[in-house]
Amino acid sequence: MRIHSKLLSLTFQSIICTIFYLSAPIYTAAQEGGLPNKLTLREWKVPWQGLPRDPYVDNKQRVWFCGQAGNYIARFTPTAEQFKQFEVPEGTHPHNLIVSKQGQVWYAGNRNAHIGRLDPETGKIHQYPMPKGVNDPHTLVFNRQDNIWFTAQQSNRIGLLDVDSGQVKIATPQTANSRPYGIKVDSQNRPWVALFGTNKLAWVDPKTMVVNEISIPRPNARPRRLEIDPSNNIWYVDYPEGYLGRYTPSTKDFKEWKLPTENPRPYGTALDNRGRLWIADTGKIPNIIFAFDIKTEKFISQTPVPSGGNIRHMYFDSKDGSFWFGVDSGFLDQGIPKD
Repeated sequence: MRIHSKLLSLTFQSIICTIFYLSAPIYTAAQEGGLPNKLTLREWKVPWQGLPRDPYVDNKQRVWFCGQAGNYIARFTPTAEQFKQFEVPEGTHPHNLIVSKQGQVWYAGNRNAHIGRLDPETGKIHQYPMPKGVNDPHTLVFNRQDNIWFTAQQSNRIGLLDVDSGQVKIATPQTANSRPYGIKVDSQNRPWVALFGTNKLAWVDPKTMVVNEISIPRPNARPRRLEIDPSNNIWYVDYPEGYLGRYTPSTKDFKEWKLPTENPRPYGTALDNRGRLWIADTGKIPNIIFAFDIKTEKFISQTPVPSGGNIRHMYFDSKDGSFWFGVDSGFLDQGIPKD
């Protein structure tokens, strides 16, 4: 009887282990050894204080960015190496901006509940007020119609602004305090969102405004930024636990890779047109920029940032293959891949 009970126990343990293995995501350990530096960084000191962040390149190759703490919008012309500041309404504290094909600058008024449109020639601003319950527009992205999807982190909302009518539609995640954060639009014109307050990704049905939540298998994961590749795979960074992850909607599979450094805190990301995902590791100062090849599924480069950190958001410029980011220490940076 003792032998029989022991066999039953071992069989039960085997079954449990098999079930766990089948339901768990695939994890890949961090690569050992140093990585080459395949990135050239150009840095410019911003002449004003206030957390320069979230750059975006317009159709004239000028770089716009937010001075969040300093309450301004600014433009940098790389050819002349000149900065110009634009005033925004008092108390705005712009968090993010994007630039339309026509050159209009749209920004998120994070502290006074509006999205603003700035005319780059006159500096005049038109404000689009948020509906009740939406107090903190956070990150913006255009859809195919050039309307704007946005997140509102503390309000726990995801919104869609019609840029012609000014109408705002609102979607609410099912999970309370989910903190909608990074946002991108896929090839089906659907917005995907990193729900930073929980271990979930989400997408919104544009017709019904229903939020569909997807749990990352690790309960302690907290996705912050995301990218979408040409195959519609969703790439996300888990900020507190230091993982890069991929979710494949067609198969509902997850796969994750730990960043190859001690105590990583991945934050800003940019996916270039050669299948390289550039990731800012803010776990230490100075920050480190890693490159991950999404085809070979390996980290291929690491570069220290001379000006320090933190790097919150990145923008890839498809015209010249570089990417831009702001550094909290007061710098605007351009990353130029070496090959």
